[in-house]
Amino acid sequence: MSAGCHCHAAPPRFEGLSPAYRRALWLVIAINGAMFLVEMTAGALAGSQALRADALDFLGDTLTYGLSLAVIGMPLARRAQVALLKGLSLGAMGLWVFGSTLWQLMVLGVPEASVMGVVGALALAANLASVVILMRYKDGDANVRSVWLCSRNDAVGNVAVMGAAGAVALTGAAWPDLLVAGLMSGLFLSSSFQILRQALAERREAAMA
Repeated sequence: MSAGCHCHAAPPRFEGLSPAYRRALWLVIAINGAMFLVEMTAGALAGSQALRADALDFLGDTLTYGLSLAVIGMPLARRAQVALLKGLSLGAMGLWVFGSTLWQLMVLGVPEASVMGVVGALALAANLASVVILMRYKDGDANVRSVWLCSRNDAVGNVAVMGAAGAVALTGAAWPDLLVAGLMSGLFLSSSFQILRQALAERREAAMA
């Protein structure tokens, strides 16, 4: 009697081919686009580098979600190419935040802690809403994965901004704000590496197919 085979094929990667996923993307695009405008304005008014960095994260998310929506249903090779573009843009954003933080170190103006705290709390609420909306779609191809990573970055960044606001209020110094901006730069670069690695693997897979 031959032994039965108990091997199971790995489940296919989720590629975004779902009306519910499209609706989720449209919703988080609206949330992130609005918060980019709010945080960039507040960052300029409060003189906060951390708020500006978080605002750029919202902008990056808005563009990432839009690109992800545009390539749903396209061949794997095209989706991998778009994911590479998103990974590179996220890396460029991380380098910009890092560079601007170094520049800010030379002109240590103390940011407005109260504005940082209020806007950080508002941004955290927006990002938690996005995380809840996208939670069921956190695994998938490089485009779906990039959407999840951007949402995660936002939530982590907002908690950090609120912590920086408290530290600025306690110390009266700018270094907590700059420290958070530097940490967020590292988070952007780490996410960029993850997206690029998966996108390259998927491009090789498409070429072999």
